[in-house]
Amino acid sequence: MSATDFAIDVAGVTKKFGGKTVVNAIDLQVKRGEIYGFLGPNGSGKTTFIRMLCGLLTPDAGSGTCLGYDVLREQAEIKRHVGYMTQKFSYYEDLSLRENLDFIARIYDVPDRAGAVQRSLDRLGLANRSAQLAGQLSGGWKQRLALAACLIHDPQLLLLDEPTAGVDPKARREFWDEIHTLAAGGLTVLITTHYMDEAERCHRLAYLAYGNLLTRGTAHEVIASAQLTTWMVSGPDLRDVAAALRTHDGVEQVVAFGTTLHVSGRDAQKLDAAIAAVRDPRHEWKKIRSGLEDVFISLMDAARDNFA
Repeated sequence: MSATDFAIDVAGVTKKFGGKTVVNAIDLQVKRGEIYGFLGPNGSGKTTFIRMLCGLLTPDAGSGTCLGYDVLREQAEIKRHVGYMTQKFSYYEDLSLRENLDFIARIYDVPDRAGAVQRSLDRLGLANRSAQLAGQLSGGWKQRLALAACLIHDPQLLLLDEPTAGVDPKARREFWDEIHTLAAGGLTVLITTHYMDEAERCHRLAYLAYGNLLTRGTAHEVIASAQLTTWMVSGPDLRDVAAALRTHDGVEQVVAFGTTLHVSGRDAQKLDAAIAAVRDPRHEWKKIRSGLEDVFISLMDAARDNFA
């Protein structure tokens, strides 16, 4: 695969603030037309990394390209070809939807500005609300406006920073349907999220904790590489079972899931011994496939806090 096949191709990207390394020597390649999920806890460096990719921050170390432009020397060009959707709604609440989109189109010097605004309104189902003030929109409609603004200059890459936080499930599903439609048309998407169901809708994933890239690959590859064993137990008095399990070596996670517990650990033999020590005929035990959430919590627990 040649360098031109990658929308993002960077190595050793590093950023420090006040002597603390918040992004530590990250290598990342994202193929054109790919939806790449970028996951990690709050404060893990995801937003800082995104801002370096789109030219808003300059890396302290590292090299590479974004859309073929050098991330150190061609930041102005990168900005012209990237759509960046921030965590916080950042448009003018006292302007209408049409006025907001027109303002963004002016910034990018979009040809046929009025036509571009109308196409953006139509594409995301905003035309009937075009005269409504942005401040009057619900979370889901604000999200659509923000996406329309990101797309108005026909970018080649979308950088979406937790775009569905606080949005209802129906709006989230509609948003992801649109993202997959855009990717099928050749647009590349790098998206940060805390939702595991969204992570599973990405083509590939990377997990960042405390500035370090801990794992990457498809959802299946990430789960397999963790070598995590998970059991599900059901029955009475599960709170007592959980308390007993937590006293044994080999038990990394004990999590309530409805009327069951999920028990996980990376050392299968120690985990089996712990379970044997608390087994009770009243309970049913079943080995299950570890989920992304189990894997990511395990990775986070094993990571070293760079601000500690």
